Amino acid sequence: MGNCWGTRIKDGSTHPGASGMFSRGSGKDGSRLSACSSRASSASMPPSAKTECEILQSANVKVFSYNDLRLATRNFRPDSMLGEGGFGSVYKGWIDEHTLSACKPGTGIPVAVKRLNLEGLQGHREWLAEVNYLGQFCHTNLVKLIGYCLEDEHRLLVYECMPRGSLENHLFRRGSHFQPLSWNLRMKVALGAAKGLAYLHSAEAKVIYRDFKTSNILLDTDYTAKLSDFGLAKDGPVGEKSHVSTRVMGTYGYAAPEYLSTGHLTAKSDIYSFGVVLLEMLSGRRAIDKNRPQGEHNLVEWARPYLTHKRKIFRVLDTRLEGQYSLNGAQTIAALAVECLSFEAKMRPSMDAVVSILEGIQDSSDPTRRPADPTRRPAAERPQDPKSGSKTAPGASNSGKGRRKSSGDLLKEPGRDPKPSAYSS
Repeated sequence: MGNCWGTRIKDGSTHPGASGMFSRGSGKDGSRLSACSSRASSASMPPSAKTECEILQSANVKVFSYNDLRLATRNFRPDSMLGEGGFGSVYKGWIDEHTLSACKPGTGIPVAVKRLNLEGLQGHREWLAEVNYLGQFCHTNLVKLIGYCLEDEHRLLVYECMPRGSLENHLFRRGSHFQPLSWNLRMKVALGAAKGLAYLHSAEAKVIYRDFKTSNILLDTDYTAKLSDFGLAKDGPVGEKSHVSTRVMGTYGYAAPEYLSTGHLTAKSDIYSFGVVLLEMLSGRRAIDKNRPQGEHNLVEWARPYLTHKRKIFRVLDTRLEGQYSLNGAQTIAALAVECLSFEAKMRPSMDAVVSILEGIQDSSDPTRRPADPTRRPAAERPQDPKSGSKTAPGASNSGKGRRKSSGDLLKEPGRDPKPSAYSS
């Protein structure tokens, strides 16, 4: 979600197929999909169809008809479009606040309707992943999935509307509609996004997000951050396993080096991505920007040498933030980013630890007066990343070429979308 709608990369993992056997249930609104037909036994049902049925039944969301969503969006008129990209288009729609039934534009409450451009099974898989995860999770810092439509070839998702659009827009777009975020608002957004990611990593959820970036962090009216777009999310490792093996997927500039080189996915991979986003918020620069001078294309590589120096840190800080932060506050965030961006995954903090640090800054009116954590050793006394002296991350280079892609290592280039926001009102 967000406003980044690049073409998704194919995943080699097994997901439910595109077809299944469904029957209408007798839910409160009479429209919820029930389990697969009782006449079909598990032995006679294709595994993919059974899995899809189970996922859709377990989702605690409303099932919309295609005609309902046509009404809600004024037949998907172009002037109702909020964003578009390789995945499909997002339209502003309207539903009744109490019954959640589609209603005429301008009445009820606004919603965002994501319409899948189904070019293959992969699109359906990611659509299904959205229903699977967002349909079951409920957290302040995850965008709310209200319902979906699965009718013939149509695949649509209905979300709460996020009036302020994506963090990407506020950091990088220029214009009167997107004012630069203040230091305090950036810290609030960072904390909210961190809490959302910490929830996904918790024992309750055990999910690896795999696509943490500024375009997938949406903001409501009060600048509460909510994670969106769960198309690439994966269940975390279980039992004795330490990681999930999968094809490399995501967006250039955000993927952890060990994930790029091995395809081994862990929660620490998400934490590296969080470090990249934190650095984007600190600097006001994109993770990858080839319009920058040579040597500054890759934000992490360029900024890393400056982040641990008191006098050099100002080279990284967004000039639009001048006068809004204390030196100690900026150094705390820079040090946190450095830890999240450690080359060695085990050196990165947990998201719970990240949340604690950000809460300490948020709770203090003056970040310079935040009480020191007695359990936290000074940076000089902590174990050092054995590769911290390296100038570039494995599989990356200042030229932007990086590691050569194979059919199993596919990443998206971060790009600018033709529409300014996917979920703004």
